[in-house]
Amino acid sequence: MTRIPTNMIPLGFKAPEFNLQDIPTGKNLSFADIKGKNGTVVVFICNHCPFVIHIIEELVKVGKEYINQGIGFVMINSNDVVSYPQDSPENMVKFAEENSFPFPYLFDETQEVAKLYDAVCTPDFNVFDHNDICVYRGQFDNSRPGNTEPINGKDLRAVLDLVAQHKEVPKSQKPSLGCNIKWK
Repeated sequence: MTRIPTNMIPLGFKAPEFNLQDIPTGKNLSFADIKGKNGTVVVFICNHCPFVIHIIEELVKVGKEYINQGIGFVMINSNDVVSYPQDSPENMVKFAEENSFPFPYLFDETQEVAKLYDAVCTPDFNVFDHNDICVYRGQFDNSRPGNTEPINGKDLRAVLDLVAQHKEVPKSQKPSLGCNIKWK
């Protein structure tokens, strides 16, 4: 299992626009469609990554909790599904259903959106404030497959508490760690 950290690029960039298919519903969605009035979370995931599987139950809980606080959530799969068929659209539907996703699960077939967001791993978190400015590119929490840290989403929750109240997010952030995005 490869361990790749999030690229800790400078914060403060405007959310890149996209228009991708939400695989479970078949609808095309843009950033404007999924953004929340208080902020937005864009997470790059896939179905088979052990790091994603490790946190997915708690990530769904966090999504449900913060969607009710005006935070938009979206998951995006940018993996090459020819080389990694377990991440295919059919399997994306199963993964979303098995985990009761309360948020869209988009397919970035061309991988262009991952490149726009400078995403490199799964999970890769991007949090945008109410003005669509990136304020966080850090980890979910300290838990990783194989360690004993609790899976609680404490880092992301702390950021979302601030974003929901339109407060400033600390610039010191610990990168997420996960499998590399499977490029074509």
